Amino acid sequence: MKILALDHVRPGVTMDDIAPHLKDEARHAWQNYGNGLFRELYFRGDRPGAVVIMECTDLDEAHAIMKKLPLVRKGLIELTFIPLGPFVPFASLFEPSHN
Repeated sequence: MKILALDHVRPGVTMDDIAPHLKDEARHAWQNYGNGLFRELYFRGDRPGAVVIMECTDLDEAHAIMKKLPLVRKGLIELTFIPLGPFVPFASLFEPSHN
């Protein structure tokens, strides 16, 4: 299952709070990328933050993986998880039973 994870800096947290942990955070992200759990990683273009597309068995696994990240463990960021699935409206366009 693909899961989109969006981070949010917790209220009152500054970049000075986050900066000392970024190298460790990046190390964890690199390990998760290498083992296939993180499929894609992006910086947000609209505000500071990251977007991760994960490959997990379910949302529980995604939560378990992400709570090991240093910024999450230290309570500096929170995450929103969005499960993704196939774009099923294509079926209505191409399958005869839906015409």
